[in-house]
Amino acid sequence: MPERSHTALVFRKSSYSTGKGQDCVEVADLPAGAAVRDSKHPDAGHLPFPADEWSAFLDAARH
Repeated sequence: MPERSHTALVFRKSSYSTGKGQDCVEVADLPAGAAVRDSKHPDAGHLPFPADEWSAFLDAARH
């Protein structure tokens, strides 16, 4: 279930997001990982990922 408390997090749009604001995800740094949310529905919560899982995802996305 997505986390609901995200008021203290500072989200930024993906560098691959379109300029029109469509199909965007936003990422925020966590003390030990990252949080991801849908930019079209920011109040719906976010998904937190531990640092090792986030690093593995980024490595896979780069390759």
